[in-house]
Amino acid sequence: MQAIGLYEFGGPEVLQVVEVPEPDPGPGELRIRVHAVGVNPTDLTFRAGGRAAQLTGQAGPYIPGVDAAGVVEKVGPECSGRLAVGDRVIAFVVPMGPHGGSYAQQIVVPEASAVAAPSHATLPEAATLLLNASAARLSLDALALRPGQTVVVVGGAGAVGAYAIQLAKTDGLAVLTDASPADKGLVESLGADTVIDRDGDVARRIRDQLAGGAPGLIDGAALDATILPAVADGGRLVTLKGWAGPAERDITIYPISSFDSATDTALFDRLRGQADEGILTLRVADVLPAARASEAHRRLAAGGVRGRLVLDFSQSRIQP
Repeated sequence: MQAIGLYEFGGPEVLQVVEVPEPDPGPGELRIRVHAVGVNPTDLTFRAGGRAAQLTGQAGPYIPGVDAAGVVEKVGPECSGRLAVGDRVIAFVVPMGPHGGSYAQQIVVPEASAVAAPSHATLPEAATLLLNASAARLSLDALALRPGQTVVVVGGAGAVGAYAIQLAKTDGLAVLTDASPADKGLVESLGADTVIDRDGDVARRIRDQLAGGAPGLIDGAALDATILPAVADGGRLVTLKGWAGPAERDITIYPISSFDSATDTALFDRLRGQADEGILTLRVADVLPAARASEAHRRLAAGGVRGRLVLDFSQSRIQP
């Protein structure tokens, strides 16, 4: 089969079409014929070598990718029967695992890592859900705010931020977020109650709205220490890029990783259901042929992408 992989870490140009053996599912695993793959910032980190230490001892090509949508092609032994050949599914893929990532025509994942695709979504739309929505859900769970409290979502127009706004409203929270003038209407449509300008001193702007500071804040823009002044004494801060402090004023920092939920079937099925209900909006920025993965990485790195870029793996051959 074909995949998009790399033999050495570096810039987008290292991505290439590669031929790899067709994977076969083992006990408790599924093989999925991939139709669409969401392109995420973690894919860029993987390509650049940010996960190299976790790939020690594995030979290339290294295949990026976490989000995937496709059709079950083969069910391995010892599966529950929850999913069957021909089912439309979405899957959470761990690219550091033995089978590599989702940038491939066929993938093998634990049965627990796959659920039915949202019934009203196209497969490109479905491929934008699991990684970012699970990060948003884990973030809100870590903050553990009570209905009626205010959560601050920094980077509300981003993939995680947008889902966090929608899930927070479902949880009964008030939402304060930042946005550029061009994105103000977007975050308001997602449910944000208060929108501040993202330029300048965001922490000060948050304090202007919340005199005591935010009881809980999701840092979707990787501001790290510079956002701490916006958090209330004894408040909680979720970070998405691994920053763990040091903190101040009894603030608790929670570095969240969606990889911790890679086999959380109940979480994935809940998110799938919320997408079906319209609680979560699946936003596709563009769909590109798989061979243009380098272009997708460049566009994502340049910033300003609203929604997810998606790679199309539905063709029988990847044409360079």
